[in-house]
Parts: sequence; structure tokens; C-alpha cells
Amino acid sequence: MSQAFTLSDRDPGIDLRNAVMADADDVARLLEALGYPCDLRDAAERIASILANDRQALVVARRGGVVCGLVALDFMYYLPLGTTTCRITALVVLPDARGSGVGRHLLLDAERRARAGGAARIELTSGVQRSEAHAFYRACGYRDSSVRFVKPLGSA
Repeated sequence: MSQAFTLSDRDPGIDLRNAVMADADDVARLLEALGYPCDLRDAAERIASILANDRQALVVARRGGVVCGLVALDFMYYLPLGTTTCRITALVVLPDARGSGVGRHLLLDAERRARAGGAARIELTSGVQRSEAHAFYRACGYRDSSVRFVKPLGSA
């Protein structure tokens, strides 16, 4: 059963904001924690790409003034439903901040942004090895949906 999470559950010690270029070092650290190699220059380029695209968002979470999590969103037209879908393309909370509500705050904000952006649904993918993350998503009301297939096409 999913746990309800409402605005009244917000922790005043956790704040969320749109990422800016000055967050590149934190974004690099968070992507590394997620298992994706990223240096400062890569992070700056990725932030710039998101900032230049009005169909994407990158939100960082701070706890006690320190960046400890992020969520990245991509809004896309979904042909089968004939409407917009919001995809969470990255969600990570640093290990020392896990269990403190940061992840739930990030998901709640992603859902709020998805609704505000006209999305009919929100989705995410997660590596099969991330069983703790899967339990977290289920506890937040997400359900298993489909199988994802990936074929690399180049250097990315």
C-alpha cells in the first residue's frame, strides 16, 4: 500500500529549487552517486542543455543548506495516449540523506510540476539492480508497468 504524502508533510529543513549553472559541482557529485560518470564540465553542459529546453527541468534538493538530491524531468508527447507524459530521467539522493524525506519531496515536486505542465501521467525507469529504489517508488504510489529495452547507438 502506498503511503500518502501531502504538502503538510514538507520538512522545513528541506528546500527545492531549479538548478543553476553554479550547481554543476553538486550535479556532478550526484550523478556520480547514481553511477553515471560526470565531471564538472560535463555537469555544466548537461545543466545548460536542460536550461535551454523548456520541456525539461532539473531540480536540486537542499537539506540544511547542502545540496543532497536532484530530480530531472522530461515532458514529451505520448502518442498512444494522445497527451503529455512527464518522465523522470534521473532521481538521486546522497546516501547520508536517504531516509530523511528528500526523495519524497523531490517526487512530490516532480508530480506537481507534471500536473502543472499538463501531463496525464508521470513515469520513471530504474535499473533492475536498484531494489531499494524500487521499494521506495512502490511506497510512493508508483507501480511496475512495462519492460524497457535499450540499444546503444553510439558514444552515449
